[in-house]
Amino acid sequence: MTFQYGVSLYSYTDDFGTVLTLDDAFYHVAEAGAAGIEILGETHLAHYPEPPAGWFDRWFALVERFGLQPTNYGCWVDTCVQKQRVLTAEEASATLARDLQLAHRLGFRFVRPKFGVIDDELTPHPIWEAAVERVLDLAARLDVVICPEIHAPTPIRHPVVEGYVDFIQRTGTKHFGLLIDTGIFQDRPLPYWPGETPEMRENAMSFLNGIKVPVEHLAEVIDHVVFIQAKFHHIDAQLHDHHIPWERVVPMLKKLDYRGWLSSEYEGVRDPWIAIEQVRRQHALIRNLERAFDARTSNGEQAHA
Repeated sequence: MTFQYGVSLYSYTDDFGTVLTLDDAFYHVAEAGAAGIEILGETHLAHYPEPPAGWFDRWFALVERFGLQPTNYGCWVDTCVQKQRVLTAEEASATLARDLQLAHRLGFRFVRPKFGVIDDELTPHPIWEAAVERVLDLAARLDVVICPEIHAPTPIRHPVVEGYVDFIQRTGTKHFGLLIDTGIFQDRPLPYWPGETPEMRENAMSFLNGIKVPVEHLAEVIDHVVFIQAKFHHIDAQLHDHHIPWERVVPMLKKLDYRGWLSSEYEGVRDPWIAIEQVRRQHALIRNLERAFDARTSNGEQAHA
């Protein structure tokens, strides 16, 4: 079995709405050989959260024209939207329910909510648990899986992840799982961002040097992983990724029999048109590594037959 390959339109952040229309973005996702498309509700839906009927018609026409499957829908639960107080669990669940219904209407099977956080390790505000539990029945009726992301600087072995796994085990739900952002495996420093200083990198921005989560830790949570955002920052013309160790990530996912989506999420230089070529290179790199793993496995099986 092979991975399912997709692309997040987040990859084209600075291109979208400037040099790329929605139609152009669909074209480039399909042209990369992807089968799935991922979006952010607030960014990519016209007049979010109430797109006009004509926008839905255009969406489904593009899905059919390019043969792409809607995969993951990203949304936010802004717990601090009010200055005087945080959202109640009931208010947060209403926000989440709205996006679940929007995602379902657009054909998505996964929804990645991002709750406001309370510390630098991206611990979500404690209302997340009650808010999500309130919409589990709705998620089940819509057959949508809610999947918060495990994103640097949060490693796999962390109370945030333990809390999500405890929630799955306590509720027994099939409609809540983990989304892994491969930025957690980054093992080399990123270039400094514009305006970033060495002092900033040493303190609050130190995670940009890579938190270096061992790929072996995937085995501890793989049973709960429902989606993977294939985060990356730069792949050169020789298909060498300068920050993410795909030569270790891909074999580990294959050994763990992961068969879900790998959705490209480019987060490098944002100059126009660069993201398109970077996504192409990532698909070529990962497909090469997957084919090489399959060839080795096949040869091994034949040798022992």
